Amino acid sequence: MKIFKGQGTSDLGKPWRYEEDGLTVIRGCAWSPPGCHPTGCGIKTYVNDAGELVKVEGDENHPITNGRLCVRCLTIPDYVYNPDRMRYPMKRAREDRGKDKWERISWDEAFDLIAEKVAYYKETYGAESILLMGGTGREGGPMLPAYAHSALGTPNACYTQSGYSCYIPRVAGTTYVLGATYPEMDYAGGLPGRYDDPAFTLPELIVFWGKEPLPSNGDGLFGHAAIDMMRRGAKLMSIDPRVNWVATRADWHLRLRPGTDAALGMAMLNVIISEDLYDHDFVDKWCYGFEELSERVQEYPVDKVAEITWVSPEQIQRAARLLANSKPCAMQWGLAVDMVREALPAGQAIVGLFQITGNVDIPGGNIFPVELIAYSGGWGGELISDEQKAKRIGLANYPLLRLGFQVASNDDLLDTLLTDKPYKMRGSWLQTNNAIACMAADPKRVMEGLLRLEFNVVIDLFMTPTAMAIADVVLPAATYPEKNGLRLGDGLQRGEVINKVTQIGEAKSDAEINLLIGKRLNPAAWPWETVDEMLSSMIASTGMDIDELREKAPVYLPFEYRRYETGRLRADGQPGFNTATGRIELWSTFYNQCGLDPMPYFEEPEPGPGSTPELMEEYPFVLTTGARRWSSFHSEHRQVDRLRRMDPWPYIEIHPDAAAELGFTEGEWVWVENQMGRAKRTIKITPIVDPRVVSCDHGWWLPEKGPENLYDVFDVNINNLVPMKCGKSGFGANYKTSICKLYKVKEGE
Repeated sequence: MKIFKGQGTSDLGKPWRYEEDGLTVIRGCAWSPPGCHPTGCGIKTYVNDAGELVKVEGDENHPITNGRLCVRCLTIPDYVYNPDRMRYPMKRAREDRGKDKWERISWDEAFDLIAEKVAYYKETYGAESILLMGGTGREGGPMLPAYAHSALGTPNACYTQSGYSCYIPRVAGTTYVLGATYPEMDYAGGLPGRYDDPAFTLPELIVFWGKEPLPSNGDGLFGHAAIDMMRRGAKLMSIDPRVNWVATRADWHLRLRPGTDAALGMAMLNVIISEDLYDHDFVDKWCYGFEELSERVQEYPVDKVAEITWVSPEQIQRAARLLANSKPCAMQWGLAVDMVREALPAGQAIVGLFQITGNVDIPGGNIFPVELIAYSGGWGGELISDEQKAKRIGLANYPLLRLGFQVASNDDLLDTLLTDKPYKMRGSWLQTNNAIACMAADPKRVMEGLLRLEFNVVIDLFMTPTAMAIADVVLPAATYPEKNGLRLGDGLQRGEVINKVTQIGEAKSDAEINLLIGKRLNPAAWPWETVDEMLSSMIASTGMDIDELREKAPVYLPFEYRRYETGRLRADGQPGFNTATGRIELWSTFYNQCGLDPMPYFEEPEPGPGSTPELMEEYPFVLTTGARRWSSFHSEHRQVDRLRRMDPWPYIEIHPDAAAELGFTEGEWVWVENQMGRAKRTIKITPIVDPRVVSCDHGWWLPEKGPENLYDVFDVNINNLVPMKCGKSGFGANYKTSICKLYKVKEGE
């Protein structure tokens, strides 16, 4: 397979490893932990003769990041050498869960114990009685479903958040209507000449919808690319309830009510279609169901939607016209689109704007990234029988899970843990996952369910609230300077190498842990002797092994635009899209077959101002959660002093008028409460939120508060207020659309 753009020797004449000022400099890729979703920033690590990581710098020769690093990468030595790191495998008795009573054991002892338990559960109750809960914070996360199948033998692999409401609804939705996963903003990331490449066209307009990429660089997008293109003349539109950093630099900002994105998208579609601003040629040739969509959007007139969204009719009309008349126009959408009870219709409406205007797979529009490897690792599913696959929790209720997804339903699994229906779960494997402190909605119920299991294994870098609460065995994971690995992630897939430069205790990479236990549990599925051998097998289709990639990285597959015209999106090689009709399905044949509405629609968040007005007297604020911070990523970084000083406490953003009415002052502690539960926050008074809205970040726990208090996680976890309940499709949840009231914390609370 042809590849291009090798960068093994930089334009400064530096190889991937060299000496400078008495230190060894190792160039590579920075991917969590700690950090962000997989941007894969170019990094230079400086190591002394003792093998100690002294400092890090951005790699000025990296073709995407160009030497830029966030504060989380810059403080990686503080994270690596943090005295609270877990350094060795440990175990404790089941009756001591929640107590700091750990016994250090060897890796062999840990693996023997785990292998014994897994074999027993498989033989006695069936492999389906084992649960794997993963996450996306480390590069091993995307491979965990394959690990669940090939090593544990279970069909029950999941992430923790209700309704998979982070990224997967967008991936699922675009797969079903486009036949291609996750169209992303074109920022010339796959072209040798980047922005100056003759194949690239600068977008006239960039739309950030529910996304503020700079703090987290979510979904593989390097957020600074937007700044690069703005400097070259691209205009920016932000659609977000908060006046975030991007919104302050945008030419247009639509400040909508949280959870009303679908309504706004439908109103904008109404304007574009009614005013004949759509791309007739593209729609006629490549879209299916346009007439039906044209009829549906008439249910969403601008004046009606303005009342729903809190965005004025004039703003809606101007935004729709601007989007339609900008060629090319690029869009990057964020997880806010996923975090409503029924996420797929919102994504369908938003993507529809770019489909009917012809901004699909064109230079400077929204492109379909080529894949360097299969995202999920690619092995293991074939080792499970059809009978075993049929036992996956959630298939009966959510038929969409049967197509293209190897995971079980998070929401149904929680019910199974608590009710033993349709069968009793026995053990769990939690990796890249700090469930009760991070993304689990209704975390007390999640903890209750996990505590009912007989044997729990947790893999992490620190003793977290989840590990302390439920683990019987904990295994220490490595940071990225402590391991060899690959960056093969979302978006325009770039092949890069994570290079090991130091070692703390006995910490191992996720890949090494999975390989070693996989060889014990199912050696036929794990034939490799080393991690490098396993990684080389994953990229074998490129014609390279890990050593060659290390020399040449970053590398890309050849990229071209308008692949739908040349048959590159379909297995049969015919022009068109990989759908039943061969077209973009504005009216989804697959949704229709599954008993879902084939077209986008708006569903009022419940509870909320439009669905439960009677509750708004007691809970007058719309609560949106999950706002990103520069100083942290999900539940990481709470132990790093320099980062903690940037954001020492969990806070809630409230408008000055609302704060004055309640008598709140900056920095004082309040309870945030609704019908689900409550959490503590400090007050941050700011005009960036609407007076009817309050906004919180998530992932908070307080390491300084002590292990047997579970680090006060249930005092400060905002997900106490979020229900574990997805929509009828199985995708989406109310993280962004709860309601609440605020009142002062009393002395002693």
